[in-house]
Amino acid sequence: MPKISLDMPEQLLGDLRSHVGDEGKFISLADAIRSACRKMLDHLDIIDKRHGRLEGSE
Repeated sequence: MPKISLDMPEQLLGDLRSHVGDEGKFISLADAIRSACRKMLDHLDIIDKRHGRLEGSE
């Protein structure tokens, strides 16, 4: 799996970390970021389909 590097504001990182670990929804920070990216892409697909920008959408 490719690795990436990114800059993130401290407040956003802190918010993400509050959802990671034994008491959180995600097992790792990487898992949280991957899940957020997948959800964002799903939302963008819905928007593109609504505007007729995806193949098979009418």
